[in-house]
Amino acid sequence: MTKYRIIVTTLIFALLIQGCLQNQTVDSGAQTAEATPTVHRPLSTVTVAPPPTPTVVPTTEPLPTPTPHVTITAVNGNLYIRRGPGLPYDQIGVLYKGDSAVIIGQDVLARWVQIHIPDSERMGWVSMMTDFSAIEGDVKSIPDFTFTDYPLPAYIKNCTEHDLWIEPGDFYLYNLFTNAQYLNEVQVNPGMYSVYDLFVPGEPEIQKVNIREGMTAYITVNGLGVSHLCP
Repeated sequence: MTKYRIIVTTLIFALLIQGCLQNQTVDSGAQTAEATPTVHRPLSTVTVAPPPTPTVVPTTEPLPTPTPHVTITAVNGNLYIRRGPGLPYDQIGVLYKGDSAVIIGQDVLARWVQIHIPDSERMGWVSMMTDFSAIEGDVKSIPDFTFTDYPLPAYIKNCTEHDLWIEPGDFYLYNLFTNAQYLNEVQVNPGMYSVYDLFVPGEPEIQKVNIREGMTAYITVNGLGVSHLCP
């Protein structure tokens, strides 16, 4: 074989080997593609639950306790309404016979009740210890308290030389000459009083006095019209 033929044969053989190698690479890639197919996974759907609705508990204020409805009625006559729970307090009104008033309080030390004065915005006190009052309802359900605005004392003083008689109350007042012994003076509750001269025949009424808290009424004229100054 000549050198030329050897070279040609070598080239042909080399070309054949290269062609085989290319065919094997393509087949190998095809087998790999078939062995690992592409899998298309479905998109996952995530359901998001809405946040729970908070339970709103309504806040309600406690209802006020209703005040019991208790009334006092004037029966058999009129009832004086006073500034405080007792006779030593000033009269500030009248609960007339047949009229009623709502009780709003009571004094713990006395059987007196506090009322709304009818047809007025003021308050006053009336006594339960009388035949002139009648209670409707349970007075024990009414709030009680101690009234601490104490009354001012009031007096009637005899400044004449005659002994005097005071009504109501049946008070005997000696003449001014017994002043040192305070027998010509008496402490009274607020109200209207009549003064009588015991040294004049018939014991005439010589004066009416309307007593208020803290007041001293001086009787200076006797039944004969003679006046005197208080020492």
